[in-house]
Amino acid sequence: MDHPILQAIARESFTPLGWFSPVAEDRVPHGTRFVILIGNAGPQMFRRFARERDPVHDPMDDWCREVIGRLARDLDARAVYPFDKPPLPFLSWARRAKAGHVSPLGLNIHSTYGLWHAFRAALLFPVEFDLPSLSPGAHPCESCQGKPCLSACPVAAFTGTNYDVPRCIDHIASPAGEDCMANGCLARRACPVGRAFAYGPPQAQFHMRAFLKAHQSGHPT
Repeated sequence: MDHPILQAIARESFTPLGWFSPVAEDRVPHGTRFVILIGNAGPQMFRRFARERDPVHDPMDDWCREVIGRLARDLDARAVYPFDKPPLPFLSWARRAKAGHVSPLGLNIHSTYGLWHAFRAALLFPVEFDLPSLSPGAHPCESCQGKPCLSACPVAAFTGTNYDVPRCIDHIASPAGEDCMANGCLARRACPVGRAFAYGPPQAQFHMRAFLKAHQSGHPT
């Protein structure tokens, strides 16, 4: 990670997860010549967020917009976010950026970080950069014995092709869902890939609270 732009991203506690030179089919804003997807991988970004904000009351999206917006200005880029409206095709961009594969849970799975990462923004540049080509690696789920992520959910919310969100929400909102709320989704925790980057309880609790609140309010993020 010796390119100055990648180093600048890392200094802000974010992880460059992939990049690509877009074509028309990628649906990037006009004038974009290069895209770098950035996000969290493991606990580093959350630790900074928790130092600078109150995780119980402050939305992470607002903090990301502030910090990444400042980073984008410093890099002469434009930042766009997964929570922008109308939504942008971040998962399609992830495929173009060689940033992983689609897991049976529907989440992006990275060959290094497993399920313990998330896209927080894309930096859009008006010029191209000579960055090394990336490889997503072999799809780790194809060789996974038994696919424990699909059997770990207590209410069988995941089938491998479908995610029953209402069933999941009903479970984690009940006393029976205490383990998921305290330590993170059991299905996600069952994945053997990238366990060194797994979220600790404070980060898991933050994301589970945000997920539950968003869906109970009728405005999932």
